Amino acid sequence: MAAPITNIKKQQVSEEQIAEQKINDLKELLTENDEALQQIFSIVSDLNDIGVLDAVNKMLAAKEEIAHIALGQISRKPVTNVINQLLAVAGLLSAIDPENTKKLMGSLNTGLDDANNALASDEKVTIFSLMKVIKDPDVNRALNFGIHFLKGLGKGLKEEC
Repeated sequence: MAAPITNIKKQQVSEEQIAEQKINDLKELLTENDEALQQIFSIVSDLNDIGVLDAVNKMLAAKEEIAHIALGQISRKPVTNVINQLLAVAGLLSAIDPENTKKLMGSLNTGLDDANNALASDEKVTIFSLMKVIKDPDVNRALNFGIHFLKGLGKGLKEEC
């Protein structure tokens, strides 16, 4: 039988060997990605030629001043109002059923097309033509929608006050 292992020797790797291994890994990485590196160098060269790198360096040097100016601009009343409005609109849009919005947008497009066609015909609207058009099922449906929309809007305004 073999003698039992009683001592385990841990292999010591010197810093020089670690550095050499890192250099070998880097060489391998460079050879594998030659084309990508050429493109990166080309992009960086173009950015340097047009002065973007100088501008970025100066911006980094003045980062505290830029941050102070940006925060000052963002905290202005008009900007905070815009942010609050966007958040309110986002909340409203998330509460609306997408199918209803799709149906309403399609109807709106159809209505705009019909309205443009009517403008081209230059037809006069009389009281009698209004009375007649109210009996049209499409117009009646739109009026019914509008009346109930206005009623709901008024109800919502009353609750807000």
